Amino acid sequence: MRAEAQALVDQIQQSMALLRRHLDWDNAVRRLEELNALVEDPTLWDKPDAAQKLMRERTRLEEAIGGYRALEGSLEDARTLIELGEAEDDADTVAEGEEQLRALRDEAARRELESLLSGEADSNDCYLEINAGAGGTEAQDWARMMQRMYVRWCEAHGYTVDYLEESEGEEAGIKSCTLQVKGPNAYGWLKTESGVHRLVRISPFDSSARRHTSFASVWVYPVIDDSIEIDIQDKDCRIDTYRASGAGGQHVNRTDSAVRITHIPSGIVVQCQSQRSQHQNRAFAWDMLRARLYEAELQRREAEAQALADSKTDIGWGHQIRSYVLQPYQMVKDLRTNLETSDTQGVLDGDLDRFMAAALAARVAVDGDAAPA
Repeated sequence: MRAEAQALVDQIQQSMALLRRHLDWDNAVRRLEELNALVEDPTLWDKPDAAQKLMRERTRLEEAIGGYRALEGSLEDARTLIELGEAEDDADTVAEGEEQLRALRDEAARRELESLLSGEADSNDCYLEINAGAGGTEAQDWARMMQRMYVRWCEAHGYTVDYLEESEGEEAGIKSCTLQVKGPNAYGWLKTESGVHRLVRISPFDSSARRHTSFASVWVYPVIDDSIEIDIQDKDCRIDTYRASGAGGQHVNRTDSAVRITHIPSGIVVQCQSQRSQHQNRAFAWDMLRARLYEAELQRREAEAQALADSKTDIGWGHQIRSYVLQPYQMVKDLRTNLETSDTQGVLDGDLDRFMAAALAARVAVDGDAAPA
């Protein structure tokens, strides 16, 4: 096997070895066998919440173990193809096998990174909020573009998106929106997107065709279940009702049933207008508030660890994390990892994996550096 091909094989095997270790392979296989046996119990669904939690764990383990075994099989197939091509002096077959190895290297690296999603809420669904910054119509249009970008990313990964709240802009775009993203590791991946996003472009709303800079913020927090206790006092909350202002249809329900809850001690505000009744919107809003308070606690813990690593990295919550420059040149750059690409249209169409992966790896590295202290 040529040196280049062997180097690819070595990289894949290294990623697979780390993946196997992160999965705690023997225990993961044993646990999956236990879960498969529990699924056969006819009384499983007598307790729906527990059953759903069990099925979710089973799905996660099946995907992780099945993915590792698929990598093993594909690696063996690619090596066999290359050896066959070399034996028959068939350069095209060898090239095909090496191309398969390159794809496997990227897939193995992605799965290795995904195995690091071990935070206590990483596997959960999540809420994603987008808020336009100062700048009127220009910023509100940027918020709408970001909404489309994240919905495209979710669709590409098989995630379900529910629109919980949307506030239309005066002329175009949106002032804010809240989405619920459902799927394996939704929070683990999307949590790296929290922060301020900056857009530089020639404004389509400026008759003089001047360049404008716009800002929008993203906030991501996990959907939490009843096993996590969050104590919220009624006296600490103000509940308001209002008429939904969104577009209606598939997004939100245009009635007087929208609910906004303000948690006075923390200043956290959540709102929901997607359901048909005020009662349903109120229940969703309480769930969102519990999730926001839980995320605030997670961030407090992370900030303590982050303080130990501030001399090594400038990653931080509430800071600008990414710039999207469309004029005078094409560039998207993540300011935390310095990763950049000139494929601005691809990114705006939802091609965010490279940025999420780099940010997640950086966070894991920071946690690892901070842990011994």
